[in-house]
Amino acid sequence: MENSRNFLITIALSVLILTVWQLFYMNPRIEAERERELARVESEQRQVQPGEAADLPQPGDASAPAGQPAIPGGGTALPTAEGRDAALAASQRVRIDTPRLSGSINLVGARVDDLVLNDYRVTVEPNSPNIELLNPSTLSDGYYAEIGYTGAQQANSLPGPQTEWTAEQGAVLTPDTPVTLTYANDDGLTFQRTIAVDDNYLFTYSDEVINEGGEAVSIYNYGRVTRIGMPDIEGFFILHEGLIGVTGDEGLQEIKYSRLRDDRQIQPSRSVDGWFGITDKYWAVTLIPRSGESFQPRYAFLDDGRERFQVDFLTDAIAIAPGQSVTVENMVFAGAKEVQVIDAYEAQHNIRQFEMLIDWGWFYFITKPLFYVIDWLFRLLGNFGLAILATTVLVKAIFFPLANKSYVSMANMKKVQPKMLEIREKYADDKMKQQQAMMELYKTEKINPLAGCWPILIQIPVFFALYKVLYVTIEMRHAPFFGWIRDLAAPDPTTVFNLFGLLPYDVPSFLMVGVWPIIMGITMFLQMRMNPTPPDPTQAMIFNWMPVVFTFLLATFPAGLVIYWAWNNFLSILQQGIIMKRQGARIELWDNLTGLFKKKPKQPAE
Repeated sequence: MENSRNFLITIALSVLILTVWQLFYMNPRIEAERERELARVESEQRQVQPGEAADLPQPGDASAPAGQPAIPGGGTALPTAEGRDAALAASQRVRIDTPRLSGSINLVGARVDDLVLNDYRVTVEPNSPNIELLNPSTLSDGYYAEIGYTGAQQANSLPGPQTEWTAEQGAVLTPDTPVTLTYANDDGLTFQRTIAVDDNYLFTYSDEVINEGGEAVSIYNYGRVTRIGMPDIEGFFILHEGLIGVTGDEGLQEIKYSRLRDDRQIQPSRSVDGWFGITDKYWAVTLIPRSGESFQPRYAFLDDGRERFQVDFLTDAIAIAPGQSVTVENMVFAGAKEVQVIDAYEAQHNIRQFEMLIDWGWFYFITKPLFYVIDWLFRLLGNFGLAILATTVLVKAIFFPLANKSYVSMANMKKVQPKMLEIREKYADDKMKQQQAMMELYKTEKINPLAGCWPILIQIPVFFALYKVLYVTIEMRHAPFFGWIRDLAAPDPTTVFNLFGLLPYDVPSFLMVGVWPIIMGITMFLQMRMNPTPPDPTQAMIFNWMPVVFTFLLATFPAGLVIYWAWNNFLSILQQGIIMKRQGARIELWDNLTGLFKKKPKQPAE
């Protein structure tokens, strides 16, 4: 039974991989993270200790290159606000109102530190709070983006974290109405900042700096994204959450929070293009400095007063002669990592490898095309679950010649099993001759002994690619199927251990075995019963228990992945049955099923 042995090896390796995967998946941890996020958003107040200081100017928090000034500090004081609403009310602001974003710009520092995503909620419930992406620095989870200036001599008079900008009365930032902020210092410098936002998530800063003084000045432009405190992350190896960027000669850099805490500072080579920022699973905030202008990027962990993670950049000196002006442009992305939007920004603004903001993984050449297929089918069918089913059919069609050849070979192998038994009996004491005779038989009958492995081997890469798509793309987040499946990216919420919700009690997460995992297990069981029962008792036991193991194993995986696997098994059963019938091979399914209930004869005592 060479074919059965190879098939078992493939199954065993698959179980090993998925078991390790399950170990790191930690579904309860993901659920706990969701609950913490919901609790944070719904919390109306954050209690603070008396006497905590306001957000005051702090020492510079950038390690500047030789001969250049440091980026001024900001966001290092302890929190004082009782809640998010109170923090927002404590400063003058310009409202942000777009179809996809709402929030405000703090006129102190011209920070974008209040941003809510209108299209996304914390949970699938329709009354769930919207995702709050950015928060004021006076909160314990402050998170903001800022563009400013510094200089060797006049740093304190240049627009920085404590600068009070002036806006037109009643100004509101919309896709059709940019806002203009102004600031003038005592040295004759006037800054006119125009902030625009598109219909999605891209902010454009255009600063005109006018030198009305009597002397030439030299200033440096900086930008930063700062996140205060350690955010909740899923900590799963398949996904990067932390600091990320593509600049200079280093290309893509993915820096975990834990690594930055240890290294304190990572300073790539100078760059003239690229982007960098902080990414979550579905959201990100990134800086996109003006292309063609040299700047020094940096990733930093700072704990002078408050722990925070920061990405920042500092340009070369910008010289402005008396009576002259310069224009400085930068962009900030803050929003959901939607594939179509990210790709459009990369093409429209020539942002190098901006697509890497979405964690497609090492096998992006498989993962991303698979997403595009599913997304196209979704637009055609109107449901991501149906799109996954249709994708499965396409994948089966693409690999049909190979799978067909495998099933034909398997059918032929069943037909020559009597000859194989004769060879084993004839050369029972000579394994070498037995193997040679087997190889000659395979050659004569045109049989591939590894044929049984191919259907599984073909399925595994698609399985992993689909899992990656379901796990990292926001398009799959909260995407419903039918019935009780309201989120294809989450596990099946039902479980057989409380009769799928009929009994009024909850069960532990490891016992959450829903309807779709059971359907998947049944289809896997039937597929394996299409083949003869292995004569070896150990192999037979593995065949019997394999569907049960996979049922529990995949129960905590995204429902979309389990639906894919069950549908793929069903199509494989049909395909294998048709091919075996055409080849005249006996289909063992019914005999194997009835054999489970037959009383086994007792072995004679020795």
